[in-house]
Amino acid sequence: MTSLSIIIVSYNTKDLLRDCLKSILKALPPKGDLEIIIVDNASKDESVAMIEADFPQVRLIKNSKNLGFAAANNLGAKKATGSYLLFLNSDTKLSPYALVKPLKFIKTHPDVGAITVKLILPDGSLDKDNHRGFPTPWTALTHFSGLSRLFPASPLLNNYYQSYRNLNSIHTLDVAAGSFLMMPTKLFNKIGGWDETYFFYGEDIDLCFRIHQAGKKIIYYPKVTVLHYKGASSGLRKESKKIAKPPKETRVKVARASIQAMEIFYKKFYRDKYPGIITWLVLTGIKFKGYFRVLKHQLS
Repeated sequence: MTSLSIIIVSYNTKDLLRDCLKSILKALPPKGDLEIIIVDNASKDESVAMIEADFPQVRLIKNSKNLGFAAANNLGAKKATGSYLLFLNSDTKLSPYALVKPLKFIKTHPDVGAITVKLILPDGSLDKDNHRGFPTPWTALTHFSGLSRLFPASPLLNNYYQSYRNLNSIHTLDVAAGSFLMMPTKLFNKIGGWDETYFFYGEDIDLCFRIHQAGKKIIYYPKVTVLHYKGASSGLRKESKKIAKPPKETRVKVARASIQAMEIFYKKFYRDKYPGIITWLVLTGIKFKGYFRVLKHQLS
């Protein structure tokens, strides 16, 4: 068994994927073998040809259609031989210690179920989506109403991004993004892997919720940084609008999936915890937000 298996889902990010793979190969290798598994979701930009020509050491799984993020990651995990898995986005670039330091930490802390690092956007700012609380109705209300932006230092009003915490120190958190998520293979299998009900977005929140349900911690490890271009496959993010230009059809599909993810998560974990009126208000709000999110991309 190898030490670490890196699993990357690829979808039309050829140039960014090339840079990502180069950064992996330049990073200090962990003790024991390292394997890289790429699951390509039917890319149309010659990503597969690039991988086969430039990175023959990579294990490549070629899907005939786009299965979504969760299903593709599960395919990669089934082929993995590592004791630990690193789910990594194709639009990231690793720093030299981005593999060895988190892996050493999680190996020496058996109570830890997953670990992430500090993700930095191209403009040097923090990727806040990699440091979040669970989206309870109150947390969602304070975020979407703008209260969290008015009171960023308040634990009560900014649980969404939890920016009141020391982002330069190692600490536990609720939700880490699937952009960089390292965890033991045994735990991943025990909790059932990624929920394939989600197509794109929300599946990482779901996975983190189940890690906590299993009694394990998720660690934010800011001692190393990773560059994240963010949203390169979806085209929904302003951070990558200059480099990510997917067709309208893709953007609309992903916009719908992002809204469906909110509904799936709430019904799965929160519907039975709150009164019916709260559930009705939440689901109505999700549909309202979804209408305008999809409309935005239909008209653009």
